[in-house]
Amino acid sequence: ELTHSTRLVDVLREVLSLRGTHEGCDTAQCGACTVCVDGRAVKSCNVLAQQVAGQSVQTIESLASDPAHLHIIQQNFSQHHALQCGYCTSGFVMRTLAMVHEEVPAEPDAVRRVLGGNLCRCTGYEGIVQAVVSSLQTLRAKP
Repeated sequence: ELTHSTRLVDVLREVLSLRGTHEGCDTAQCGACTVCVDGRAVKSCNVLAQQVAGQSVQTIESLASDPAHLHIIQQNFSQHHALQCGYCTSGFVMRTLAMVHEEVPAEPDAVRRVLGGNLCRCTGYEGIVQAVVSSLQTLRAKP
């Protein structure tokens, strides 16, 4: 049952069965629950569903129509070996999608700073940073 205190992550996972958005820490520290709300990166464990009523909520499920046609960000994460267990990956991918329209330079140090709110326990971040930089360069170059 939805109430005024139902979190966005719960609506996505339990009501809409969009299980690509993960809950890792329940305190908005890890970023595994990151989605885009009207193009902005939002940690869905820390937002009430009613707060985003009427806004566009984009999850990892919306990026690729099928595994044979991955979004360029997903392709870059694969190409740069930017995933291992995969638990944090959807949050990193959605944060990258939001960065495309932000003023974040497509260079490693700037990307590392912005990704400070997303945690990964497996990869060591270098592949993730490379994937994000590559994605920003490619997506910003498109007309």
